Amino acid sequence: MLFRKLLRTAGKYRAQFISMIVMTALGIGVFVGFNTEWYTIERDTASLFERTGFADQRVIDASGFSHDDLEKVRNIPGVDGATLYISFNTVASDGDTVALTVTSDPDVSGFIVTSGEAYDEKNADGIWLSDRYAKENGVEEGDTLTLGYKGLNFTGRVAGLIKSGEYMICVPDPTQLMPDYSTYGYAYVSPAALRQLTGGEFYTQINVKTKLQTKEFREKIDRVFGKTMLTVSKDDTVSYAEAMGESEEGKTMGSILPVLFLAISVLTMVTTMHRLTASEKTQIGTLKALGFKDGTITAHYTSYAALIGVTGTAAGVGIGMWLGWFIMNPNGSMGTYIDMDDWSLHTPPFVWIVLLLINVFLIFIGFLSVRKMLAGTAADALRPYTPKKMRSLLIEKLPLWDKLGFGAKWNLRDNLRHKTRSAMTLFGTVGCTLLLVASFGMKDTMDAFLDTFYNNAMNYSYRINVDTEKATEEDVRSLAEKYDADTCAQASVQIDGQTSLVEIYGISHDTLRFVGDEGGYVTLSDRGAYVSRRVAEKFGVSPGGTLSFSKYGESEEYTVRIEGVLCSMSESVVMTEDYAESVGLKCPAGLLMTKADSVGPDPLIINTQSKQSIIDSFDTFLEVMYTMLVLLVGAAAVLGIVVLYNLGVMSYTERYREMAALKVLGFRDRQIGGLLISQNMWMTLIGVIIGVPAGVGVLAYLLKALASEYELDLHLGALSYVGSVALTFAVSLIVGLMISRKNKKIDMVEALKAQE
Repeated sequence: MLFRKLLRTAGKYRAQFISMIVMTALGIGVFVGFNTEWYTIERDTASLFERTGFADQRVIDASGFSHDDLEKVRNIPGVDGATLYISFNTVASDGDTVALTVTSDPDVSGFIVTSGEAYDEKNADGIWLSDRYAKENGVEEGDTLTLGYKGLNFTGRVAGLIKSGEYMICVPDPTQLMPDYSTYGYAYVSPAALRQLTGGEFYTQINVKTKLQTKEFREKIDRVFGKTMLTVSKDDTVSYAEAMGESEEGKTMGSILPVLFLAISVLTMVTTMHRLTASEKTQIGTLKALGFKDGTITAHYTSYAALIGVTGTAAGVGIGMWLGWFIMNPNGSMGTYIDMDDWSLHTPPFVWIVLLLINVFLIFIGFLSVRKMLAGTAADALRPYTPKKMRSLLIEKLPLWDKLGFGAKWNLRDNLRHKTRSAMTLFGTVGCTLLLVASFGMKDTMDAFLDTFYNNAMNYSYRINVDTEKATEEDVRSLAEKYDADTCAQASVQIDGQTSLVEIYGISHDTLRFVGDEGGYVTLSDRGAYVSRRVAEKFGVSPGGTLSFSKYGESEEYTVRIEGVLCSMSESVVMTEDYAESVGLKCPAGLLMTKADSVGPDPLIINTQSKQSIIDSFDTFLEVMYTMLVLLVGAAAVLGIVVLYNLGVMSYTERYREMAALKVLGFRDRQIGGLLISQNMWMTLIGVIIGVPAGVGVLAYLLKALASEYELDLHLGALSYVGSVALTFAVSLIVGLMISRKNKKIDMVEALKAQE
C-alpha cells in the first residue's frame, strides 16, 4: 500500500520530483564527467609514456654527443636507461613538414607500431610514420616518401604506422596551439638510415629514463661533462606539460562547477522535502491514526529522498560518463589535441565514495523533514500545516512603506516569510548568471587574445627557419634583405637554476609587435631588456631592476636592466640587437619573419611556417572551446529553469489559499499572475546584481588557474554583459509565465475551506 502511495505522491508532485532528480543528475553528471576527464588523461597518457619509453630528462648540446658520452650518462647512479636522440624538421615532397627522429635505443623515446612492420634498427630505408599524419594525407604502408633536409634528400618506404609519447601533442612550436596533421607530422627512422642521409651519426640530445629529481640529475650531469649543460625535464616538454595542464584544468573545473550544481541540488532537496512533508501532514496524521508506527512512516517518506537520490545518481553517472566520453575520445575535443592509441575511460575511486555520501546525505535530509511532522499525537498530525505567523517588518514602520503598491508589499512579506525559498531562488539566479557571464567572458577573452597576438601582433606572412650551422651572419643578412625580413636569435639560458629563453630581435619592417603588460603595443628600446609577465613574477623583477643569466655551456654571466614587462606566449627575456651587443651577448639569428607572399627554396633554409597555418590551428582550438561553452550555457539555462520552476511551483502551492482569497476579492488571473512574475523579476534583479561580479571573479580565477601560460587578460564586452543579463531575465520570465497559468485552476471554495 505504501509503495502505491509513493507512486501516487510522486505523480502528484511530479514537478518537484523531476526538478530534484534533474538537479541531482546535473550536479553528479558534471562531477563524474570532469573527474573522469582528468583521471583518464593521467591514466591513458601515463600508459602511452610507459609503453613508448618517454624520457624523464633531456640533455641538449648543439655540438652533439658521442656514444662515449652516452655511456658516461648510463653509468650515473639512478639512471635507468638512456639513448642518443635527434629530431629535425624535414620537408616532404608536397611541402609538408615532417619531424624526422632517430633514437639509438628504441626503449627510450621510442614508439609503438599501430600497424605494419615492427621496428628494425638495421633497416636503412624504412620509415615509421605517424598514423594521424598518414591518415590526414592519404599515406599508406608501402608508399614511398621523399624527405628533404639542408639540400639532402632521403627516400624511404613507409614500413609502419606509429604513435609516440614524444609527439603525443604534435606542434612545431609553442605559437601553434593545436596540432595540424595535414601539414605537420613526425616519423622515426633507424640509425642506419641516419648514416645514409648524413653520411654519419650526429645526435644533439641524450634522453634519459631516471627517477632522480631534476636538480639532483642536473648536478650529476654537470659533473660528468665538466660544464653547465642544458637539461630539460619532462615537465618542460610540450607533450607532458600540456597533458598534465589539461589534467589540472579538469581537476579545477571538477572542483568548481559540480560544487555549484550539487549545492543547488542539496538546497533544492532541503526546501522541497520540507514543503512536500508539510503538504502531506494530514496524510501523515491519517497513517498514524490507522496504526502505522512512526518508524514505518519515517521510512516511507525517507524513501522519497532515496528514490530521488538513486534515480538522480544513476542518471548523473550516465551524463558524467557521456561527458567524459564526449571530451575523451579520438574524435572528441581532446582527440583533436592529444594523439593516443588507448582512450579507455577511467573514474577516480573517490568519486564513488562521494556519490555514496551524497546519497546518504540526501536520505538524511528526507529523514529530518518527516521527523518534524511526526511530532505529537495523531490528532496533532492531522491538523494541516500552517506557516508561522508573520511579524511586522521594520520597513513597515518607515514612511516609504505606505508609498509601495499592494504587489510590492505582498511579495516582500512573502519573501521574508519564506526565507529559505527566497534564498534558493536567489541562489539559482546567481548561479545561472555566473555561468553565463563566465562562458561569454571566456569567448570574449579568447577572441581578444586572437586579435591581440595573432591578427595585430604577428604582421608577418611567413617564419623562416635558417640553418645556423651553415649560414654566416652575412648569409642571414642577405636572406633578410631578400625578403625584407626582420630577424630573431634565440638561446636557452639559466636564471637562478631554472631554464628560460632569451630572444634578440632586429625589427625594422614591423613584422612583429610586442604586447605590453598593461595593454597596447610596446616598441623595444635599446636602453634595456623586457621580460614576460611569468618571468617577472617568478624572479620578482620589475622595470628599473636587473636580471642575471648565463647561457648553457658557458660560464660567463650577463646582467641586463629591465626596461619593461610584456605579455608573451613564451617565458622569455626579450631585447634588441643593439642592447644585446652592449651587454656582450652574441647569438646567431636563426629565425626570419617576412611579409612576402611566398618563400622559395634555399639550401640555407631549413623550413618555413605560414602565419595562416598558426591561425588555422588556433581556430581548431576555438571550435573545441566553443563546444564546451555551448554546453555551459545550456547547463546555465537548465539550472535556471529547473530551480526557478521548482521554487515557483512551491511558491504557488504555499500561496494557493492566498491567491484564492485574492480571486474572491475580485483580482483577475492576469493580475495574480503579474504578482508572481513580478516577484520572480525582483529576485532575478538581485541575483543578476550579485551574479555578474561573481561571474567575472570566477572567470578571472579560471584564467589564472587554467591558462596562465598564455598570459591572458580578461575581456568582457558590453554585448556579453547584456546577453547574460537578458538570458537570465528571459529564463525567469518564461518560468514566471508557466507558473502564472496555473492560476486558472484555483478552486476558491476548496482552498478557503481547507484549513477548517
